Amino acid sequence: MIFSSDASPHSPSLLTIRNARIVSADRVFSGSMTVSQGRINALDSEVSGLTGEDWQGDYLLPGLVEVHTDNLEKHLMPRPKVHWPVMPAILAHDAQIAAAGITTVLDAIAVGDIDPDSVRMQTLQPCVTGLRTAQQAGLLRVQHFLHMRLELAEPDLLAMFSPFLQDERLKLVSLMDHTPGQRQWTDLTHYRVYVTGKRGWSEQKVDKMLGLLLERQQRHVAENRNLVIQACQQHAHPIPLASHDDTTAEHVHEGVAGGVSISEFPTSLLAAQTARQQGLAIVMGAPNRVRGGSHSGNVSASELARHDLLDILSSDYVPASLLQAAFMLQEDGYDLPKAIATVSRAPAHSLGLHDRGEIAIGLKADFIRVRMLDQLPVVIAAWRDGIQVA
Repeated sequence: MIFSSDASPHSPSLLTIRNARIVSADRVFSGSMTVSQGRINALDSEVSGLTGEDWQGDYLLPGLVEVHTDNLEKHLMPRPKVHWPVMPAILAHDAQIAAAGITTVLDAIAVGDIDPDSVRMQTLQPCVTGLRTAQQAGLLRVQHFLHMRLELAEPDLLAMFSPFLQDERLKLVSLMDHTPGQRQWTDLTHYRVYVTGKRGWSEQKVDKMLGLLLERQQRHVAENRNLVIQACQQHAHPIPLASHDDTTAEHVHEGVAGGVSISEFPTSLLAAQTARQQGLAIVMGAPNRVRGGSHSGNVSASELARHDLLDILSSDYVPASLLQAAFMLQEDGYDLPKAIATVSRAPAHSLGLHDRGEIAIGLKADFIRVRMLDQLPVVIAAWRDGIQVA
């Protein structure tokens, strides 16, 4: 099936859905929705006399908007040291994203890494090129943008990043420093578990890399931060900047001074509180909320939500976690419209995408059908621009 490309959308002329439980920006109501030419053109809480698809009380939600997922990497390297061809990996990733109810995704593409032999270092350009090729061929179910994750300790960072500055798909740049001993990896015990498990490092390699990574941080992070911020600020169109794994108030203030508007995965309550005071949008991991805590031993998404310090959820490494975590936010004091906004309206608006993320007249007809299985929300189908893609 050919879905669509930016050059040739294929939208049905008219689609009517009735008997749905619709979640809008501020309320939940039973009613109907009509779609025409890829846009929502009518909403009604009166259901009598209408014809169309009967959803039998299933939820009608906006298509989910994902700001940060490295799910593509799992398809590129399904097992340690097993490398998969780029195009089949992209198509499998896209299908999984659509099945999770995500209709707009920012693929988190790493620029630089703590390990020069990692899959990230080998697939940067092929992934970016492959995503464009698949898009132009009309093979992608959902709309893909780029989130360039910049590892600030990378010696050749600016040279690696500069070619992507003019890519119209670039919607977010995050400033990362994964040097162990601080931010996400304050606890080196958690760091050792992570790199020996996911990356297959031996304990001897961990010991060797610790010194090397600290040296790289001291030599390159400050200069690269300044160069990247300058490059983004001089861009013809503003590129949102995100700080990553802020732990201290100083981390947050450093980001704000550089023009950061998003605090991505703060690791402490203090960092999140400071981000709120500075007016930053706060992103937390959906897997963190589903699991009930951080795999790195940092602050939980649930705790931040209970303090009203969570604006956006990201599926990070588990696409299906996004919708489940949003519904779980109701346990933390969010009503359903506010909870759904963390995976739709809020992320869309943080990126300047005001044409989606909400069930409202005039917006893109990106929406999903969701049925409850006990307490678990299950995506039954997904539409992008009025076209069913899952």
